[in-house]
Amino acid sequence: MAKRAGSADLPLHHGRVPAWLGRRMARLGAVIAEAIIHHYGREEFLRRLAHPFWFQSFGAVMGMDWHSSGITTSVIGALKRGLQPMAGELGLHVCGGRGSHSRQTPAELVAIGQRVGFDGGALAKASRLVAKVDSAAVQDGFDLYLHGFIVADDARWVVVQQGMNGDSRLARRYHWCSEDLKSFVEAPHTAIEGPGQGVIVNLTDRRAAASRHRQLDLLRDLGPDRITGEVAALGGRVPPPKQPSLPHLVMPAHHDVRPKDVILRRLHGALSAAADRAPEDFSELLLVPGVGARTVHSLAMVAEVVHGAPCRFADPGRFSLAHGGKDRHPYPVPTLVYDKTIAVLKAAVAQAKLGNDERLDAIRRLDDQARRVERHATGPTLPEHIAIERRRSHDYGGRSVFGWEPPPADIPGRATKMP
Repeated sequence: MAKRAGSADLPLHHGRVPAWLGRRMARLGAVIAEAIIHHYGREEFLRRLAHPFWFQSFGAVMGMDWHSSGITTSVIGALKRGLQPMAGELGLHVCGGRGSHSRQTPAELVAIGQRVGFDGGALAKASRLVAKVDSAAVQDGFDLYLHGFIVADDARWVVVQQGMNGDSRLARRYHWCSEDLKSFVEAPHTAIEGPGQGVIVNLTDRRAAASRHRQLDLLRDLGPDRITGEVAALGGRVPPPKQPSLPHLVMPAHHDVRPKDVILRRLHGALSAAADRAPEDFSELLLVPGVGARTVHSLAMVAEVVHGAPCRFADPGRFSLAHGGKDRHPYPVPTLVYDKTIAVLKAAVAQAKLGNDERLDAIRRLDDQARRVERHATGPTLPEHIAIERRRSHDYGGRSVFGWEPPPADIPGRATKMP
């Protein structure tokens, strides 16, 4: 993936991930990471984490609020918990986190470096520099509160960190990748996500090189006291040159998933692929009994997260239709479907480790099928699809922060058909 820059509006949300969802997110995030590493390698997984559109979709498919800043915290936390037991096998380590956990990042890097053999001190310095650039060199009104550092045994790394603007109740996420990084102070970002805030100070822009050098000259020649006096005498400021237009992902403030938030033909492709291959064909192919069309639908969307090209993630809201959301948007988390998805993926990855790629390849073929049919597939409108899911939510073990989903008033009890 080439270096790129982007931006996104992330509404600032508070609250915690419930334990029942956090455990599932850790398991699903880890097995998706395993599948990507098996198919494409560890470096590709790091590249995916450095892609802001993919990162948002990754969090949405795991059942987090599809549009909110909370995806950043929950994904980093889920990966840290889920990948830690496999760190030796995968050669991948997640450091840092939110608040006080972010300040432990340098010590974690040093400790891991002593175990696996890379220069943890150098990476600890890199961690501090990354945080400094996004808090001081890029002055955009967002105060950092989260810093996640994902590093491989070969010392390649990705940083995902996030700042908040309390006045506007918005967050901005920053992505860094060590691949092709030549300088910490000149155009180092893989991407920056957040809302436009008008004129900002960005001393990492290539056009600011002269400014950076001149600031050092001024500090050496005049000293800080005289510089402060000169600035006060000026009383005004000259705005920096206009920034070039960058890709901009706007995550709306509304909680519900609306038709404009989803590329419907891609949703129809996943639904059609699930209907064509499930339940008999696909469950037989995967040798997992009890897999029905609803689980295959979720698997198709997870497969796209594993195999999809960057252009496939322009509508992160679509991926929330795999496992719903903890706040009942677009519908409660279907825990039975979620658990079956994890079980199928874990079984497929386990077989692949033993040299049998048939099950994992079947999931990839499901993604291929969804792409082939999406050009002509038809199906329900998005509101109709959400209404169907909500009506069936009790049968699927629907759960949210508000509790278990009750059965529809006109259908007492729970259905016995597997999802």
